Amino acid sequence: MLELITYYLMVAAALGSGLMAGLFFAFSAFVLHALARLPAAQGISAMQSINVTVLNRLFLSVFVGTALASCLLTVIALFNWQNSLSIYIVVGSLLYLLGTFLVTVVCNVPLNHALAAVDGNNEEGVAFWRYFLSKWMVWNHIRTGSSLAALTAFILALST
Repeated sequence: MLELITYYLMVAAALGSGLMAGLFFAFSAFVLHALARLPAAQGISAMQSINVTVLNRLFLSVFVGTALASCLLTVIALFNWQNSLSIYIVVGSLLYLLGTFLVTVVCNVPLNHALAAVDGNNEEGVAFWRYFLSKWMVWNHIRTGSSLAALTAFILALST
């Protein structure tokens, strides 16, 4: 029974990591670049809208659900350390928890909150927008790579 639960948790964690990697990749590859090409007030307004609408049941289910699956998988793997899959499970889980979930909560979300108070029609707002774009993008690249690496580790665990 535990093997079946572990298997389904790994599938869920792999799918969640893959979905998050794709979402973050889209932002790194073109969404933020498109917003940066707009006049600052429009780019800020668009990103503020994205930051509000992303907080929906579907996104949060995948984002937080993958973190919960990763936590459970870590506990299971540590209690079954003799299993050869445990290292892949722990690595995948930690990559997601630290590089995706924690980076989002500690780095990207505070930047989003700061951007929520910005007015793009003044010099301070435009300056913050430039700062936001550069800092947010760096952290987003880390989230993208971490999610993709977590997906890889979960795939290895599922295929071994």
